[in-house]
Amino acid sequence: MPWRTKTLKPFILSLGKSKHNRRQVAIKFNTILVPLQQPVNKPQHIPAMKKTRYFLIFSCFLVLGCTGAKKLADAGNDDKGWKKLFNGTDIKDWFVKINHHLVGENYGNTFRVEDGIIKIRYDQYGDFDNQFGHLYYKTPFSHFRLRFEYRFVGKQQKGAPDYTLLNSGVMFHSQDPRTMLKDQDWPISIEMQLLGGLGDGKPRPTGNMCSPGTDVVYKGRVWPDHCISSTSKTFDGEQWVKGELIVDGNKLVTHIINGDTVLQYSKPSIGGGVANGYDPKYKQDGKLLSSGFIALQSEGQPVDFRNIEIKQFRGSDR
Repeated sequence: MPWRTKTLKPFILSLGKSKHNRRQVAIKFNTILVPLQQPVNKPQHIPAMKKTRYFLIFSCFLVLGCTGAKKLADAGNDDKGWKKLFNGTDIKDWFVKINHHLVGENYGNTFRVEDGIIKIRYDQYGDFDNQFGHLYYKTPFSHFRLRFEYRFVGKQQKGAPDYTLLNSGVMFHSQDPRTMLKDQDWPISIEMQLLGGLGDGKPRPTGNMCSPGTDVVYKGRVWPDHCISSTSKTFDGEQWVKGELIVDGNKLVTHIINGDTVLQYSKPSIGGGVANGYDPKYKQDGKLLSSGFIALQSEGQPVDFRNIEIKQFRGSDR
């Protein structure tokens, strides 16, 4: 049977269980294929098999239209379900742990809140003395999207290691800070490393991965190096940069910088080196990391954080 194209008018599809929670989405098919009408004086019987074929074709168009409508409706829901981890006022929902100090001791007022920003400062320090610190949110997470903004400011603290220049990070799947020993430098965790450009025209990507006391699978194998560089741009100066993590338990991890996916890896587990001074019972090499605490890092460079939010999801369902 010959076919021709036919233009259809847009129609409105209502989504939602009640009239108060209903979305109307305009669906438009530009053209569809329909059979040419036979002349009136030549009526023709259409076999049942062909009727079924026409019905299936029409059903496919209808399903595709409804699927598109659902995607349009869902696209507006991306900002739903986010929870603020930082209330913009204080850090009462967070734990402080700084090397050479007990958990809860915010030495030198390292972590402070001013103007709705978490500020990491060292103006009450003398020599830095490897007093690496971390500010932990009070509860652990497993499957989540974390988004935040950060910027580097000021000068590196006297005595801080050279590699900490314009360097900070967001730790996740971290051990509980209350299990850390007084002289433990880094938590057993995965780090989304944050770096600033040095203003020398050389690339210095941010949103990298570092692995204190842990391992990850990258490019199909357990990666032997402590850090993996991302593909991000270099950000010089004191500009705000948007970071995002998508963590699917012990499966896929995605790093995003200013909306661009810059790194992916999988299967975070305990292993590797770098972390020192830990209690051996928490260093169970080979154990997959399915959940843990989130922390902001202080390692000698002043840095600011704001707009820290999280959205949890079910495993492999984001």
